Amino acid sequence: MTFQLGSALLDACVLATLNREDTYGYVLTQSVKAVVEISESTLYPVLRRLQKEGWLTTYDQPYSGRLRRYYAITDAGREALARYRAEWDIYKKQVESMLFGG
Repeated sequence: MTFQLGSALLDACVLATLNREDTYGYVLTQSVKAVVEISESTLYPVLRRLQKEGWLTTYDQPYSGRLRRYYAITDAGREALARYRAEWDIYKKQVESMLFGG
């Protein structure tokens, strides 16, 4: 059984991944895929939206004769991540209470 991932939780997973280190799209997709099934075609619109929100920034680095686009979290993105983490903690406790009682 797989639980559906809402856009807010997907945003939080992306921000949490980038909070650890800057990375490029393929590695970011693989990191998020470790938690939820997602394709690169799904992830890139999320990255563009988060960048438009001011939560991410990008820069290019040369790699094997090409430029590789890296994503980095901004201070505003860290603030959003902190809010997501607080909301997740409340949500997790509510679900656990429902599933396990108490």
